[in-house]
Amino acid sequence: MSDIYLNIIILVVAVGIDLIIGEYPGRVHPTVWIGKTVSFAVKLSPNSRILDLLYGTLIAICIPAFWGSITYLVSDVLGHTHNVLYVIFVAGLFKSTFSIRMLFQVGRRMALLVNANSLDEVRVGLRALVSRDVTELSLDDATAATVESVSENLTDSIVAPMMAFALFGLPGAFAYRAINTLDSMIGYHGRYEYLGKASARVDDLVNWIPARITAILLVIGSLVLPGQKLSNAWRIMWRDHSVTESPNAGWTMSAMAGALGIRLTKVGFYRLGDASKPIHPQDINRTLHSLVFVVSSSVALLSLLVFLKGIFLMT
Repeated sequence: MSDIYLNIIILVVAVGIDLIIGEYPGRVHPTVWIGKTVSFAVKLSPNSRILDLLYGTLIAICIPAFWGSITYLVSDVLGHTHNVLYVIFVAGLFKSTFSIRMLFQVGRRMALLVNANSLDEVRVGLRALVSRDVTELSLDDATAATVESVSENLTDSIVAPMMAFALFGLPGAFAYRAINTLDSMIGYHGRYEYLGKASARVDDLVNWIPARITAILLVIGSLVLPGQKLSNAWRIMWRDHSVTESPNAGWTMSAMAGALGIRLTKVGFYRLGDASKPIHPQDINRTLHSLVFVVSSSVALLSLLVFLKGIFLMT
């Protein structure tokens, strides 16, 4: 069977595995293994700003390259097996690089807790979604934070690793996940300011196109999804996408804020959208509707990308 069709089947099967099984146990989850290589590398880091910057640049290149190379060898070996075995094993590995079901379930649980006015449980649940202090957040704040987190994570939890697979196969998806894991572990201000600077910049680079595609899909989805407005999504996305520190996160969050007609605020950092209506727990469910639309659209578009790439390489 042509590699084109095998890769399309792998993409679809991997999504099916994720929707049915969800996350793998931590002890066998490849992303956990990637995290362990990052932790090991961090332990070896020098105690100097300049050396940390150089060493951080080295690991930002070497760790994704290492995981990309390992999965290239694995997929090459599997390529000599029966097509069915190849699809099952590669799809199973590819699935570990994205998280559709988990993101949906966390968002759905938050919607139920907010609806039940369970503020203490809401604050506990938010810790799985956001890095900010949640001890003083109200139910409205929690609703907004959930909408923000789900819309932001559509890029790096779903669309970007799928796009990496469509372009570069399993090694691309694993290299992307390593880049994103590096950013989540050391690519922030504070303790790892210099060590993680290169990781943060590389993550910004590889998410540049996926974030904008995801935002456009959110805007398109607002045309057909209930409780959303296309013109407002487009206007707010273009107006507010640059107000966040991240060059990518603002695109999806502002598109979602505009589509819903709400304001999303992180005090001292950004304010996205206009408060044309009060925020409501139902806005979380509407965001989850957008998640489903983005996933469905991404699978279709990336299948087409795999097909076109295969045709181009054959010419």
